[in-house]
Amino acid sequence: MHPTILTPEAARAIVPELAATRNSNVWIYRFVDKSHSWTLSIATHAAPGSGQLSLGGFRIAPPERTAALGFTTDHEAVALAMGMEEKIHWSRVIEVGGPLAMRDINRIVGGKCVLAPSPDARIGQPNDVALVDFAIACFQHIEANAGFHLTTGQDLGHGLMHDGVTQSLDYINARYKGSVVADTSVPTGEGNYQILNGTLRACGIALGDATIGLVGCGNIGMHIVKRLRERGTTILVLEARADRRAELEAVGIRTWPAESKMDFLQLPMDALVVNAAGESLDRAAVEACCANPRLQVIAGSENLAMPDPLLALVLRDARKIYVPTELGGMMGYLAAVEEYLSRLEGVPFDVQTLLDAAARLNIAGYDAAARIRSKGYRETFEDAVTSIYSGS
Repeated sequence: MHPTILTPEAARAIVPELAATRNSNVWIYRFVDKSHSWTLSIATHAAPGSGQLSLGGFRIAPPERTAALGFTTDHEAVALAMGMEEKIHWSRVIEVGGPLAMRDINRIVGGKCVLAPSPDARIGQPNDVALVDFAIACFQHIEANAGFHLTTGQDLGHGLMHDGVTQSLDYINARYKGSVVADTSVPTGEGNYQILNGTLRACGIALGDATIGLVGCGNIGMHIVKRLRERGTTILVLEARADRRAELEAVGIRTWPAESKMDFLQLPMDALVVNAAGESLDRAAVEACCANPRLQVIAGSENLAMPDPLLALVLRDARKIYVPTELGGMMGYLAAVEEYLSRLEGVPFDVQTLLDAAARLNIAGYDAAARIRSKGYRETFEDAVTSIYSGS
């Protein structure tokens, strides 16, 4: 098994936006199983031979992503690795994380693994074991030959395998030491909740008085719903799955189907939280947010939520506070690295340490939003956080 290895120059040609990021060096390891038409791309900021720890989930690209215009596993993996690197950057700046992650934070870098399967090999289909074995062999090759440590966690496309008994993540975890299985949705959701709470407080809005719209209500969204209901928040949800909409409506939460997105964004709400499959904040959505007079805060942890980064400036100029989803979503990666390091050192992994650490995002959200408002919305959220926590 010999991957095609692409240099950072090649990665920047595939994803031109990479060149403008804080760390534009990404290597791509592309594995292909021609007999099954499977491609796995591992993108990482870890330099070959560096001994760094590459953090990022293992995504079996869902059909809606593989069918997207211009999709390749290389492009998807690089774009997601960029987001992971941003999460790591902000956790360093704000100094948030579990005790082991904070100890080792300077050797952690962003990465991502993206696998495009054939239809018969998706999880739950007859050839899923062969597909996952292929991925495990690729991970083991990297661990043995690339000179850095690859850690994979939860992401899209996993679930119950064709045998009706085994979870795909459990299968990988038993066969590859870099695989972690912690439910990262809970700490990710808690981070979402905390930064949202702090940001709204700076706007003078208590959660008990707020109306908050959620785009996407999977595991992360359901944790946010639970926390907001505890505070008496009015919750509105845009959700593609009919069964999840029914579940929410059963407890009195109003819902809308995904095709009603533009109507949903016009509803009176104080904050919008995006946690769908990607590109929720496209130009049309951003323009709708700008036109919503009550809406003040846009947050969440959705990967690849904003296809055009310049749209963040459009929100700023409309006097909306946009919390980058990479910043709002950092607690998930921190849970994964904490579990990995705990496992290596033979100490118990305690997810509560991550929930406790997430409270720091409440402070950061308040401080950054208060600064933005005091300066007349001339700064982005990232600029405000950097200024506050760098002491400038």
